[in-house]
Amino acid sequence: MNIQIFGTKKCFDTKKAERYFKERNIKYQFIDMKEKGMSRGEFNNVKKALGGVDMLINQEHKDKDLIALLQYLSDEAKEEKVLENPQIIVTPVVRNGSKATIGYQPDIWKNWD
Repeated sequence: MNIQIFGTKKCFDTKKAERYFKERNIKYQFIDMKEKGMSRGEFNNVKKALGGVDMLINQEHKDKDLIALLQYLSDEAKEEKVLENPQIIVTPVVRNGSKATIGYQPDIWKNWD
């Protein structure tokens, strides 16, 4: 397994995801979305695994203007906006190769090998 956890240090679900993998002695790489964010390749892999860019967007984010704007953009423009503003991505994004989840999903992770 090659686990990557994209999240923030203050996100409780990200902390729970880290704890899940630590308790099972599964190595993972933590990427702080506030410092680094996702590369285009990582973003595309996650988007493909989840079924589109809309799955990544946190509809409850406090930047309501940005969330509203995304509804009116083309898919390409929406992807650019999300990459420019990684704070609107639901965290944690947990990636294992071509598989990915958003949020705390231990029922899915336990089936990864």
